[in-house]
Amino acid sequence: MFARPGLPAFDYVRANTPDEVIALLQAHGPAARLLMGGTDLFPNMRDGRLRPQVVVDVKGLPGMGDIAFDPEIGLTVGAAVTMNELARHPEVLAHYPLLAQAAGSVASYQVRNRATIGGNLCNASPCADTAPAILVLEADLILYGPAGERVVAAADFFRGPGQTALQPDELMMAIRFPPLPSVARYLKLGRCRSGDLALVGVAVLGYRDGTPSGCRFRIGLGSVAPTPIRATEAEEFLAAHPPGEETFAQAAELAMAASRPITDVRATADYQRAMVRTLTLRGLRDVWAQF
Repeated sequence: MFARPGLPAFDYVRANTPDEVIALLQAHGPAARLLMGGTDLFPNMRDGRLRPQVVVDVKGLPGMGDIAFDPEIGLTVGAAVTMNELARHPEVLAHYPLLAQAAGSVASYQVRNRATIGGNLCNASPCADTAPAILVLEADLILYGPAGERVVAAADFFRGPGQTALQPDELMMAIRFPPLPSVARYLKLGRCRSGDLALVGVAVLGYRDGTPSGCRFRIGLGSVAPTPIRATEAEEFLAAHPPGEETFAQAAELAMAASRPITDVRATADYQRAMVRTLTLRGLRDVWAQF
């Protein structure tokens, strides 16, 4: 058995301020890479897919590792918060259990000790477990660049596989989640029970409101399109019809129709579409049972 190659040579810089990061990104361009958890960066460097000249460690920037909750403002999570920190934080578990469920489903326990929510989102993998959750929670992503801070809605952040609204000289600082009394569930299908990428990820969130049905549902889908998506037609159908098995079954069909998976070495597109329907129906039932 042959040993894997080591990491290529690079300069390591531990940044102290966001402006220092921006200056480094502008000075080195594509030759600079940001480091938070490194669970994707270092394997890509080891395997030769990435060869940065400068690796900029941003974990120590102010606020990057913080989790703060305010009943009026909501939840603010620093981009360098790890998945395990997010999955077990008491305020997240109490007020945003969907986020805890999604974070707790990422890879293995050991990887979650390093993997960060910012890295999971900025990699823009269609199968990122936290992406469907931030879509249905309607989070805002706090980015920082030469002009200062700007806010991008989760719905506008993902542009394609590996592509986001981040500019080359920007970094993600935090994610903000608005307060919303709701119940939610994240369901993930992988080839094995834990430690695998999602074949299908479904986030379902529900809350009471004044629609004809008396409640609203949001459905986020991962790993079944070029980007994580919302199943908006299914959501609109749910808002217009009384909750129940027949309505949920039709909404699950609409969620399946919104998906656009591809056949690859892990699964066929037909199988993934069928699992979107199954997991959406299961999620709607589970959420409704908690109302």
